[in-house]
Amino acid sequence: QVQLVESGGGLVQSGGSLRLSCAASERTFSGYAMGWYRQAPGKEREFVASINSNGGDTAYAHSVKGRFTISRDNAKNTLYLQMHSLVPEDTAVYYCAAGLPQEYATGYLYRVLYSYWGQGTQVTVSS
Repeated sequence: QVQLVESGGGLVQSGGSLRLSCAASERTFSGYAMGWYRQAPGKEREFVASINSNGGDTAYAHSVKGRFTISRDNAKNTLYLQMHSLVPEDTAVYYCAAGLPQEYATGYLYRVLYSYWGQGTQVTVSS
């Protein structure tokens, strides 16, 4: 059982930056692919970014590519999401998740089956 705890959310002005963190409880963190998702009020949860187990491969949603960077520190059992050039449309609860890829064909990081989820951290971007 992997427990995930997000932190780093808050209120920021449009154009600002935030860095989210996700602390994992297990040493087996390094064996999981990790992802960030978000859910805005009245909307479905959507994929933001993902990263493979050793941090060497990443994937991003089109809406955040070039503005957000996902990274991980396996020695610290921590996942990060650095967010720049934030806009009001980025306002949402952000969740981290841990899972295992089902295959390794092109684009596999968009198809990870996530088994463990954090409770989320609120990000609010004011205009």
